Amino acid sequence: MAETAASIVRQLAPALSVGILSANLMRLADDIATLAGCDVGLLHFDVMDGHAAPMLTIGPPFIKAVKTTLLKDVHLIIDEPYASIPDYVAAGADIVTIHVEGCRHPRAALELIGRSVNANDPQRGILRGIAINPGTPVAAIGPLLDVIDLAVLVAVNPGFSGQKFAPNTAARFAELKALLADSGREILAGIDGGVVHDNIEAIAALAPDYVVSGSALFSGGDLPAAIAKFNRLLTENAK
Repeated sequence: MAETAASIVRQLAPALSVGILSANLMRLADDIATLAGCDVGLLHFDVMDGHAAPMLTIGPPFIKAVKTTLLKDVHLIIDEPYASIPDYVAAGADIVTIHVEGCRHPRAALELIGRSVNANDPQRGILRGIAINPGTPVAAIGPLLDVIDLAVLVAVNPGFSGQKFAPNTAARFAELKALLADSGREILAGIDGGVVHDNIEAIAALAPDYVVSGSALFSGGDLPAAIAKFNRLLTENAK
């Protein structure tokens, strides 16, 4: 049986997804080549539209242009993503995460992701993710548990600079894991935003299945060493 995007991420768990927008975009090919030699399987793309978050970032042409064997992990921090999902699928998304706050009809968007054909490998499918902002109750995703593969707590307000990791994230993450366990389905639980060297050990202690980090990995000048550190801490705490 062919591996699906969801099964690949489950095998990688605890999976580190590297935020590519924190790379040196003038030397992007070099950083992607470096990542290819690291123990990492996911490349994270933060898509912001200037509305759901105040920042404006990238779109499908950028994602399509990135040549990598890593899974393309596309986080849509955009309003009403339903109409845009086919464009991100065509750009090579292996994972598409939408925000519960950004959709009038999140179930319809997740169902669309689920029936989309992966442009990299038609047998792979696309992993369906739902993200939750710091001010949104975790229970808001309760009606969607049957149509998601991944639930992500966002620990900062997307698109605002200079933020710290929200201190209530640990309690919210415990609530999320309990909610997912009660679903009876194999749903991954993740954390995104504000994940840095100073808190990765505490975050790892929460035993997430999936963690996103960007600037902390690229800013120190030794990307492989930073990835190795984060992976070691995540793996040690998963045991």
